[in-house]
Amino acid sequence: MNETRLLNEILDYNQKFVESREYEKYETTKFPNKRTVILTCMDTRLLELLPKAMNLGNGDVKTIKNAGALVSHPFGSIMRSILIAVYQLQAEEVLVVAHYDCGMSGLKAEPVIESMKNRGVTEETIDTLTYSGINIKKWLHGFDNVTESVEHSVEVIKNHPLMPAGVPVHGLVIDPKTGKLDLVVDGYQR
Repeated sequence: MNETRLLNEILDYNQKFVESREYEKYETTKFPNKRTVILTCMDTRLLELLPKAMNLGNGDVKTIKNAGALVSHPFGSIMRSILIAVYQLQAEEVLVVAHYDCGMSGLKAEPVIESMKNRGVTEETIDTLTYSGINIKKWLHGFDNVTESVEHSVEVIKNHPLMPAGVPVHGLVIDPKTGKLDLVVDGYQR
């Protein structure tokens, strides 16, 4: 029951956090100070490293995270979040920041599906999804090249029919050990 212990630990800490008014040092508005929205990876190594490497503090940017910093569908929740940040939350620039040594790099669907089956998902469930028109292998596939993946996500965002003209969309790759950023796409040059 590690989940229960972890949840209790979080709730106990939170109660002390609130009672001691620790939240006051994080107060800000819902609008990003640097008028930017960042799509990045959910990798644990980036939680504190990415904002420190980019000189970002609480309230500076809107941050969207998923596996691989991917825009895999032009009308999915990632793109919707970017558009809301631009239209409703005063974001004027978009940064896609992926990273080297990403778990989505070279990810193949077969081992993931096998792991699902080992944890109780039946072959019948997989077949039902397939027969319903869902290409689960394609859906679970990662990417082969992080730079190309960033370029693809930048293109999807930049060329989205609902994205206003003139919004710079940048692409970068961060080293999860050192925090060094490599520029892939300079949105000012497009």
